[in-house]
Amino acid sequence: MVQGAVQATDRFERKREAILDAATELLNTRGVKGLTLGVAAAAVDLSTTSVTYYFKRKDDLAAACMMRGIDDMLEVVKTALAEPAPSARLHALLNLYLDRMRRAAVGEAPPLPLLSDLRALSMPQRSEVAAAYMKLFRRLRQIFEAPELAWLSRGRRTARTQMLLEQLFWVSAWLPKYDPEDYGRIRERMYDILIGGLAAPDRVWKPLPLPMVQLAPKDRHEMSRQTFLMAATRLINARGYRGASVDKISAELNVTKGSFYHHNEAKDDLVVACFDRTFDVMTRVQRLAMGLPGDQWTRLTSAAAALAEYQLSENGPLLRSSALAALPEPIRAEMVRHSHRVSDRFASMISDGIAEGSLRAVDPFLAAQMLNATLNASAELDVWVPGVSQKAAPAVFTRPLLMGVFSR
Repeated sequence: MVQGAVQATDRFERKREAILDAATELLNTRGVKGLTLGVAAAAVDLSTTSVTYYFKRKDDLAAACMMRGIDDMLEVVKTALAEPAPSARLHALLNLYLDRMRRAAVGEAPPLPLLSDLRALSMPQRSEVAAAYMKLFRRLRQIFEAPELAWLSRGRRTARTQMLLEQLFWVSAWLPKYDPEDYGRIRERMYDILIGGLAAPDRVWKPLPLPMVQLAPKDRHEMSRQTFLMAATRLINARGYRGASVDKISAELNVTKGSFYHHNEAKDDLVVACFDRTFDVMTRVQRLAMGLPGDQWTRLTSAAAALAEYQLSENGPLLRSSALAALPEPIRAEMVRHSHRVSDRFASMISDGIAEGSLRAVDPFLAAQMLNATLNASAELDVWVPGVSQKAAPAVFTRPLLMGVFSR
């Protein structure tokens, strides 16, 4: 009887894990919006009714996928924190995380869920997953707890922790470009960038101001559209795709639904328009920076500083990459290509800086992706570090990547 109960429990757990494996794949490709119990059931050759025996609602299933992933991440962080020195903790973190990604890539472990769509969960699942995420965040922040880093304020430790987490999460956007056998080399190059930054030894942090007036709308029609997109961007960043309803966007601007559909035929069109605006701003900042006098270090830091400031300006923020999860696959792929073009432009600037000697010899592709991830995450800097000023944003958030995560 006891043996039969154990076997039944084992069968239950195996089937539950199989459902979570399949659902995580779906969550990563379709987001919470596209994950349904029926599709998850079909992926493991079960009926929808059978899946509801394990998970009553879609959000229960999505939340379980995220909670399992957070638990895996928590184990990675706990193990890394056993190292005595901050630099050794960072190396262990990257080693364990990229090995976990490698095992998923070769089929030895289930994929890690993307947590970018957390805000798309309904309550109470959203609050439960958010609480688990905050536990993970607080644990990772301990990487900066060391006598030699006592000079770091709590706010700066928080900002650097958010930057580190963003590097890990953004890996899924570009890591498939490499074979799993190369992940060890990727680890060392990421570690080198995070420890040493991009600056050549004789360079200092002194970005130049950009003529941001050139980013302002040119006429009343463009201003109206930009105002609409700014409001939508803020709501989507804060509440996720599902939380930023047409009613809420319209109410934010005190306009009718008819006005919404005058600007956009459907909600997906709105997300695409917000992304287009984001990529346009980033491209224009890059081009303004490329026209500055001086070396590539000056141009790169000036572009990064301007974008970090823009995020906290009255025209900000830019749309977070988390909104990608809500888009249909073909549209999402196109938006990712746009993002890669922005990163590739940064990579060109970095390559030129390495050639002229103003930047360290780092992997330009990885450095550009990591910079792009940092700038993307700076949209929420005022949430993580309440009271941070627009002018302080570059030094608090982007400087640690460009000068070294443990640098003063």
